[in-house]
Amino acid sequence: MEQKDKKILCVGLVCLDIISVVDKYPEEDTDSRCVSQRWQRGGNASNSCTVLSLLGSPCAFMGSLCAGPVASFIVGDFSQHGIDISAVTWQVKGQTPSACCVVCPSSGSRTVVLFDTNVPDVTAEDFSKVDLRHFKWIHWEGRNADEQLKMIERVARYNATLLPQQRITVSVEIEKPREPLYELFAYGDVVFVSKDVARHFGFQTPSSALEGLRCRVKAGAVLICAWAEKGADALAPDGSLVHSDAFPPEHLVDTLGAGDTFNAAVIHKLSNGARLQDALTFGCAVAGSKCGFHGYDGIADMAASQYWKHDGSAGDI
Repeated sequence: MEQKDKKILCVGLVCLDIISVVDKYPEEDTDSRCVSQRWQRGGNASNSCTVLSLLGSPCAFMGSLCAGPVASFIVGDFSQHGIDISAVTWQVKGQTPSACCVVCPSSGSRTVVLFDTNVPDVTAEDFSKVDLRHFKWIHWEGRNADEQLKMIERVARYNATLLPQQRITVSVEIEKPREPLYELFAYGDVVFVSKDVARHFGFQTPSSALEGLRCRVKAGAVLICAWAEKGADALAPDGSLVHSDAFPPEHLVDTLGAGDTFNAAVIHKLSNGARLQDALTFGCAVAGSKCGFHGYDGIADMAASQYWKHDGSAGDI
């Protein structure tokens, strides 16, 4: 299989998002009506798969599901978006996670309450059954880091048998300020660190976060930090800093999943050979356009329009 025909695999959470859109955030102990409500497949890695697929990157998802009506809805949505779920681990204990999300366009807030249930995350043993020959890039949403490190080590052993241009690129997302996840910094070829984690370390800008955290990544790695209205910064393999401004939509509608969208758009471009600057700008443009409407469908057309308007040389998505 040629490298260009291989897929991107995202490993992490899938859940059911029950999303209520409100005029204003409800006060405690009151009754109120929402503007609209919908079910949506959620979870960081799951959302990134949706965006990758909509942008034209063949992709697959690996995570845990438990049989039942929620899983049936999720499987149907994966199928609708053309996402391969042959690597999904079907758990016999627990329930598929769900989240109640309150989206308030007037303030730009999105408030998420996750019921993580007791469903186990996928393990290194589960990952041992994955045929690595089908993938050119594997992205891990940081969760059970001890098991994920074993998965990444398997990829490293596999890569050692290949020519450099045939190797799988490893990316990791460190979103939550949890100590065990910080081990992942040293294992990614591309590392996404969140604003929350950067602030946890005491940094107040994306550039200062990259300068302060660069000692944690391996030589030649790319370190990326998105920061909402401040855009995003990246540390290039040669140690130079790259920046993109934010691309706010004309009307802020729905910021839920904007970070997952950014990650996916950057991976989409880098996996197709784009320069880091182009990938970072495209990521900010896609994430910004996503904030201008509910959900993800139609994101490719809006992203191309937004990127072209600001950059003038977008070319193919």
